[in-house]
Amino acid sequence: MPATYEESLQSFKETIRKIKSYEEALGVLYWDLRTGAPRKGMDNRSEAIGVLSGDMFKLSTSPELGDRLSKLEESSVFEHLSEIEQRLVSETRKEYDRSVKIPPKLYQEYVVIASQSESKWEEAKANNDYAGFQPYLEKVISYTNQFIDLWGPKATRYDTLLDQYEPGMTSAELDRVFGGLRSQLVPLAAAIAASPHQPDTAFLSQNFDKAAQKDFSLYILGQMGYSFEAGRLDESVHPFATGLSPGDVRITTRYLENDVTSALFGTIHEGGHALYEQNIMEELIGTTLCTGTSMGIHESQSRFWENVIGRSRPFWDRYFGELQKRFPGQLDVSVDQFYRGNNVVKPSLIRIEADELTYNLHIIIRYEMEKLIFNGGARVSDLPEIWNEKYREYLGIAPSNDAEGVLQDVHWSGGAFGYFPSYSLGNMYAAQIAETMERELEGFWTLVGRGELHPIKQWLTERIYKYGKLRTPSELIHQVTGKPLDPQHLVSYLTNKYTDIYKL
Repeated sequence: MPATYEESLQSFKETIRKIKSYEEALGVLYWDLRTGAPRKGMDNRSEAIGVLSGDMFKLSTSPELGDRLSKLEESSVFEHLSEIEQRLVSETRKEYDRSVKIPPKLYQEYVVIASQSESKWEEAKANNDYAGFQPYLEKVISYTNQFIDLWGPKATRYDTLLDQYEPGMTSAELDRVFGGLRSQLVPLAAAIAASPHQPDTAFLSQNFDKAAQKDFSLYILGQMGYSFEAGRLDESVHPFATGLSPGDVRITTRYLENDVTSALFGTIHEGGHALYEQNIMEELIGTTLCTGTSMGIHESQSRFWENVIGRSRPFWDRYFGELQKRFPGQLDVSVDQFYRGNNVVKPSLIRIEADELTYNLHIIIRYEMEKLIFNGGARVSDLPEIWNEKYREYLGIAPSNDAEGVLQDVHWSGGAFGYFPSYSLGNMYAAQIAETMERELEGFWTLVGRGELHPIKQWLTERIYKYGKLRTPSELIHQVTGKPLDPQHLVSYLTNKYTDIYKL
């Protein structure tokens, strides 16, 4: 390879590393903003985030980067690059072509508004004040629509947003997949509701010490293999994970005094995200490949650990006694009662507290609303009533206020439109991966029952985590399971689990 191309490759890598440095700095600022930064400083912090984001954006859309990409894409050069370098060039080109269409000033304005909007959402949710939040959401949606126009809409305007989170996914495909899920899960939910074998949950209606909840959450994170030398657990209004680098992956949870498992399952969920980020191969550090390959695959790991492992009977055979120790005299029930009580299928208003089965209906509602916003032109002022009507239609219940309705999620406040479908895709990926693991990892459920979770983490590291963004979602799921995504695995998993619990 001529020296001039080697120089281009070196300059390209230096630029990518600089972009990653900006991302890490911004990640710390965002994390601090969401975990306790003084409220009076939030506007200034949002402005600082906007300035740094603008500088990073200019760097990622600079003519110099475009020129280096063109040189590295020449066939005589590209074929000499390593697999990692080729993938890095391809991914950077995709992002470059998208981002270069957005004027830097417009992008910086958007980042400031989105950051302010997230802070306003926290206030609005706490005070049930949708009217106060509405102007911010209108601005975020307006900027998003401007971006869609500049990028150029795909089959639909909403498809343009979907592709950011799950490359290659379309609303036509989601309509098919979600339609199939709904048609099979609704009858299953009806059979469960009609079962005379309803689990007892009365023992869960108590106040549980928050400090003890935190202690148990930290304990379970350690059992999962989460490295506290490369992360930390904090508290926030909405649980989240921030992967700054494999050596610094932070997570948050939310403790409720009247719910002993909400924070725990939230912690396990975010811990699943964190295990992915902490175990990406060293060769990808400092590149834009040092992250999950898609939100759907990322969610597959959080949902796998939270539901397949964390809500399983073998898991509680091992850990229920440990939980009882932290709440003496409060959980005087059998492990079977506790297991069944924490796997109740019942329509609920709050997505992050929904059971595994009806959770997918929460996602379908948000997916359909996002399509209405960007394909149907739904007005922001109408979103609360649209939300409430869909909850009546799909779950037979409706929120009594906006805080437990349209204001419950942080995603829209920060402009994360197109993200929600990733959660159900994650459920599907998780079920398919679990079925493969049961076949390939000898004594899988025996390991869980013994609390020997390290082999499970290692299996996932070797097949998923270490690759970061080196594989596409479709390549990865085929590599791991030997076939493309098949939603029927999720239906079978849920049917088998709840047939046993409810004695159907």
